[in-house]
This record gives sequence, C-alpha cells and structure tokens, in this order.
Amino acid sequence: MAFLKESLSRVKPSATMAVTDKARALKASGRDVIGLGAGEPDFDTPDNIKKAAIKAIESGKAAKYTAVEGLAELKQAVVGKFKRENNLDYKTNQIIVSTGGKQVLYNALMVTLNPGDEVIVPAPYWVSYPDMVLLAGGEPVIVPTTMENGFKMKPEDLEKAITPKTKWIIFNSPSNPTGSAYTKAELKAVTDVLVRHPHVWVMTDDMYEHLVYDDFKFYSVAEVEPRLYDRTLTVNGVSKAYCMTGWRIGYAGGDANLIKAMSMLQSQSTSNPVAVSQWASVEALNGPQDFIAKHNAIFKERRDLCVSMLNQANGLKCPKPEGAFYVYPSCAGTMGKTAPSGKKITNDEEFVTELLETEGVAVVQGTPFGFGPAFRISYATKTEDLEEACRRIQRFCGNLK
Repeated sequence: MAFLKESLSRVKPSATMAVTDKARALKASGRDVIGLGAGEPDFDTPDNIKKAAIKAIESGKAAKYTAVEGLAELKQAVVGKFKRENNLDYKTNQIIVSTGGKQVLYNALMVTLNPGDEVIVPAPYWVSYPDMVLLAGGEPVIVPTTMENGFKMKPEDLEKAITPKTKWIIFNSPSNPTGSAYTKAELKAVTDVLVRHPHVWVMTDDMYEHLVYDDFKFYSVAEVEPRLYDRTLTVNGVSKAYCMTGWRIGYAGGDANLIKAMSMLQSQSTSNPVAVSQWASVEALNGPQDFIAKHNAIFKERRDLCVSMLNQANGLKCPKPEGAFYVYPSCAGTMGKTAPSGKKITNDEEFVTELLETEGVAVVQGTPFGFGPAFRISYATKTEDLEEACRRIQRFCGNLK
C-alpha cells in the first residue's frame, strides 16, 4: 500500500503474538489447545500490589496525569531497586518509566539512531529487537551463537561485528527465547571488548533478572564493568518477576541526557504510563519480595520437566537454560520427515504448524528469533498442562515418518 511508510515494509508482525492469537482462535472454535507461546507467568499479581492499586484508585491518586517520565515515588523506588539489587547509583533525573519495557527500548532507539547506524543483536534474540532497530532507521547486525556454546556470544565474535557505524549492542540475559544467562566471568569477557570501543553504547535488557535457577547469580553489565556505566542503558520492568504483564510498566536508568531525550519523545507519543499501574509498581519494588523465590521453585520444576521430556522426543534436543521461563529445543532431527497429515516438514514453521494442527500444542517457531530449526516453549503455564503438552510433542515426534 503506497500510503504507508516505506520502512514499515521491512518489519514483520510479532511471531509470539501471532501464535498466541492463533491458539486463542482455535480454543474459541472448540479445539483442545494448550498454548505455550505467550511469555507471561500464569501466577496472579500478588495481593499487596493489587491492594496498592485499589488504594490509589479510591484515594483519587490514580485519576490524574503524572509526570511524563513517571511518578516521583516510582522513580525513587527504581533508584532504590538499582542500588539494592544491582549496586548501581542513579539519580531520579536518570530514570524513565514507560508503558512496558518494549517502549523503553523503542524510545532509546528512536532518539539515538540515524540512517546507517548499526545495532548489534546476538542471536537467538527477542523477536522485536531487529524490527525496532529497522523502524528507528538503523541496521541490525546479527551475531550468531550456538547451542554448543550455551547460546552465548563469544567475545571474538562481538569484536568482529563492531564497526565505526556501531551505535548500540542490545544485551539480554537471561535470554528470551533461550533462557541462557551469562556468568559474571562470561559477562566480563564481553564487557572487556566494549571498553575498547568507546563509541558503542549498551542496551541491557534485564527483564528476567530475578528468574534464575540452580544458585545462578545474576549480574548487570554496568555492575560488572563500571567503566561502561556512562554509556549503558539498564532496562527492566515489573512484567515477569512480579506477574504484571498486563499492567504495562517498564523502566530504565541511564545517561541523564539520553533519558531527557527519551522523555521528550514519550511526551509526544503516549505521555505518562497509566497512573494506577505506576502506584502498583511502587509497591512491587518496595514491598515484600519473598513470593519470587516461591514462584522460581515452581518454574525450576517445570523447566526440568520440559528438558527431560523433550529430550526423550525423537529428533529433539533441548538444552537446560539458566533462567527466564523458556526452553528452546532444536528440531533439526525432524527435518525431512513426514507428518501424520502427509505434509513433509522442511523448516521449523512447518513443524510448529503441524504440531498445532495434529496435537493442539501451540509453540513459537525459532526462525523469527534468528536461530532455527528450533522452537520456543514458555513453561509459565500450569504444570499439568505443560506435562500433557510435552506428552503430545513426544507423540507427534514419534509419529513422524
């Protein structure tokens, strides 16, 4: 359509949203479908957070506009969180609150990228990273990783990808879609490279910070390498660990001038994030945190269940991730085989389509994440549904000829 912006033709719809919508439509038509596509906890928002939101509504505090870049009380809570959990010192003029972490990332790219600027994105990546770069006028530079290396970027591969046009690297640990997470030593090896290239800024997406298992210790980039503090945007939010995906609150700490520019853009797009969600987020960051460990114990059991059962399926290979609530099995061993429908499977999109049609299990194909043939499963769903889904996947793979 000639009326639409040309750069829009370079962008694809979100694969995760597409599979979620398809599963929802099949369920509505009466099909027995288990959806493992959506990346959101099945736990409800904790009661203390909901009560804080209700109190804000009843007191009238949630009825008015707030400052564009967020409530003063929430920005102060974010400052406290960064200091308490990440050993990072920010002032409130270095903090922005937005409508989800996605808006934080998008705002940062929109106010910094000029035509031809490059953004390094390790693969597998969250599906939105490259498309946001393209929408902002930049060029994504994909750095592949391997399953054998834990889906972690090697320092020498990062070094090769950096050019004079590189403006950002987007760094996500624990990762969506793989769940892989960098140890402190692995992170230091990467930051050592970045120290040598002062024109490269770091956008670190720490959304899954609290969702780690087996005594894994999380570190953020600027915490490991203080010399990168001035050129790091530390992004986080309440969506995942606090079970608040629908509340739509993300935040970031960074250079005051960058934050000011992002706030200006936000003032002309959405203005402030929803006030009631901000008041709820104050309680989330300042209130009790003990439920996170309880949720993580359940997530760990689900992770171990998935890894065990998927590795017993013909043609699948599923590594054990350190964090998040995803597994990312390779389905390379099923390529070239024929599904019960008679369809020959030649790529991961055909694999997940046949799985959904045959067994009613909705997963996301790996290609949109930059690594295939593979698929992503979100195990943030009821354990009994997850176990049944894995049984169906085993049956599907066992019936391939």
